[in-house]
Amino acid sequence: MEATASKQLEASNLKVIKDEIGYELLMNKKFYQYGQYCTDGGLKQLCNEASNIHKNNFNNLKTYLDSHQ
Repeated sequence: MEATASKQLEASNLKVIKDEIGYELLMNKKFYQYGQYCTDGGLKQLCNEASNIHKNNFNNLKTYLDSHQ
């Protein structure tokens, strides 16, 4: 019974993780869009890399959250 209880997140931690997931999603979308606007190849690559980093952060947080349900 204790193993199940310890796997669940407290409400305050859950809110923080949900907020972070939202921020990562927003930053992923913004950097992707900035990359679409860029004409400079180096800047476009930088924006795409940043978008991918935020996408990975989002996926990692979602995986963590899913593992605690």
